[in-house]
Amino acid sequence: MRRCMIALTFVLGLAPASSSVAFAQSSEQSNSARNQSAFSPQDLSGIWAVRVPPGVSWYNYALIADEPPMTPWAVAKFKANKPSFGPHPYEYPNDLAYGCFPPGVPRVYAAVQAAFQAVQVPGRVIIFWGRNVRQVYTDGRQHPQDLKPLWMGHSIGKWEGETFVIDTIGISDRTWLDRMGHPHSDALHLVERFQRVAQDRLDLDMTIDDPKAYTKAWTAQRTFRLRPPTSEMGEAICEDMFINDAFGLKPMLPSTK
Repeated sequence: MRRCMIALTFVLGLAPASSSVAFAQSSEQSNSARNQSAFSPQDLSGIWAVRVPPGVSWYNYALIADEPPMTPWAVAKFKANKPSFGPHPYEYPNDLAYGCFPPGVPRVYAAVQAAFQAVQVPGRVIIFWGRNVRQVYTDGRQHPQDLKPLWMGHSIGKWEGETFVIDTIGISDRTWLDRMGHPHSDALHLVERFQRVAQDRLDLDMTIDDPKAYTKAWTAQRTFRLRPPTSEMGEAICEDMFINDAFGLKPMLPSTK
């Protein structure tokens, strides 16, 4: 009988400890799940890669599936351009990006490999596209009155609730809107609206407004996924990537010297 009482006492003594361990494990799992799902909608930091919908090929060279509403001025420019991508590619393009000039915005979104790294610091958000850098000023400043054309334009940003709005003007009209050769003028006004709708998902809605090149403003969308924290953007030096006789480019990788 004494042995039974000791055994019973031992079992009952273990029960609370076992319950505590189980509760602790459950709490850890719950906290881990919470940490995975917890995020700040106003935090854009990280490396984001575009999500290409299944069966969609035009992401690699255009912003939208259909032709944007071009003016006669833009149609003439479009016909004069010689892209290497799209329904009518040229073997010898006149695409300045193939001369290793910056592609500009919003063209940076017209590729299936589109990816960028966002870094938020006081007064600005810095966005890295390989070697191309955008500085989005968030300190309340306005666009300069005497703004000269820039490859990536002049960008100011602000938060509207949980939406980060980037307003960009002054984009050099030497760039194209996409890899297909759709042009724009010096009047291009680009508005991007980013929404982080989940821990690993960022939605982008952009409006292209250029009354000289397009009969009305039009929109395009992209969705990005968050890469793991251990990911790296890489160096992405244009001159190391390909041979382009038209621009006199020949790769010269550091490792080949």
